[in-house]
Amino acid sequence: MIWLYRLLFLPALLFLLPRYLPRMLKRGGYARDFRHRFGCFKPLPARRAGRRRVWLQAVSVGEVNAVEPLLRALAARGDVEVVLTTTTSTGYHVAREKLAPFVLATGLFPLDFWLFNRLAWKRIQPDFIILMEGELWPEHLYRARCYGVPVALINARLSDKSFRRYLRFKRVTGGLLDALSVVGVGARNDARRFFHIGIPVKKIHLTGNLKFEAVHPSLEDSTKNDPVLRDAIGFGDAPDAPVLLGSSTWPGEEKMLLEVLLQARARGIPVRLLIVPRHAERRGEIANLLEGTKWKWFLRSQHLAAAPYPADVCVADTTGELAQLTSLATLAFIGKSLSPNDGGQTPIDCAARGVPIVYGPRMTNFREACRGLEVDNGAICVTHCGEAILALLDLLESPEKRDILAQNARRWHLANQGAIAGTLKILAPFLDQGASPAPGGKSAKG
Repeated sequence: MIWLYRLLFLPALLFLLPRYLPRMLKRGGYARDFRHRFGCFKPLPARRAGRRRVWLQAVSVGEVNAVEPLLRALAARGDVEVVLTTTTSTGYHVAREKLAPFVLATGLFPLDFWLFNRLAWKRIQPDFIILMEGELWPEHLYRARCYGVPVALINARLSDKSFRRYLRFKRVTGGLLDALSVVGVGARNDARRFFHIGIPVKKIHLTGNLKFEAVHPSLEDSTKNDPVLRDAIGFGDAPDAPVLLGSSTWPGEEKMLLEVLLQARARGIPVRLLIVPRHAERRGEIANLLEGTKWKWFLRSQHLAAAPYPADVCVADTTGELAQLTSLATLAFIGKSLSPNDGGQTPIDCAARGVPIVYGPRMTNFREACRGLEVDNGAICVTHCGEAILALLDLLESPEKRDILAQNARRWHLANQGAIAGTLKILAPFLDQGASPAPGGKSAKG
């Protein structure tokens, strides 16, 4: 089937390009090191004896942040060197800024066409492949099989849509999944799903979710409601005013939050609204929504040094700041959770920082996490926009209810620690084998 995939790849890429190209241009940052997309990486330092070279692929900002503790642990071993690649330009930016001290090199994941992938493998010459969550690229996995390089899928999960797709094409994907040497899942439901799509049970391990390890609450207390950061986003004039955070919002959700702001102010609650859209390129759309309102607002991307004036609304259309800005929140609404959006964004960062959480019913990508939060009374799930407005207003009026949610969410987060140890345990047999011959120098079919 690999030859059919190769024949269809370029026509499919050309067909999808008109859809993705405008989005890439809006988002920006794709020009930097674009040659990596074609496998043209800079020559890496000479391989050192006794070291395993690991190629770790993380998709975007969330996965890059989640993998930081793992990279620190691998760097501390002293016998592993990691080449970290990402798919998105935003993830690449964060990787370069935060993780360079712990890796041999960073780069952009090549397009999964045989020529580009083959060149990337020749440049990187990995002994071991680590993939995050659901990054199963056929050409990449085929080459790993040809070279005899083991592949680990960590923090593995399958969305409802992906699960249905794999079940539908189970005969076709069987060879693809055979390339996986070990699968570390974050939840039991994901373990069941990987088993049902054809992964042998002996390869599947419940390791926990690495995103629980990316935030350490004890280290975040010192930045809670930081007055310097609060002033930078225009909220410093009212240090005791509550801050409502729209965390990774999607279309339609900003309008709901503005309605909460309007009704809260009418009730005498001096709340400020901090909107952090999931995609910064939506800044124009959100600006149009704010134009003509009575609120003082600004785009953070245009005033990074300091807020231009005290503001009612700050739109944080920047990259990699959500974690820091979450520490200012009194209350948070988690985006991509109200219809017609679907999938949800992670509630874990808010829970770790003790921020009360409200989200809609469409958190399908975080079903297990949300179920645990709700059972432990650490979050409120609403069914529609109107109910979200009422829940957020109720919490803004009740510090006691917020405190209960916050304490429960932090306890839930602490109880789910341990994914780093579990993940390192399943990776150890492949890291302890000693350096193998450079696979880029071997011949391989295709």
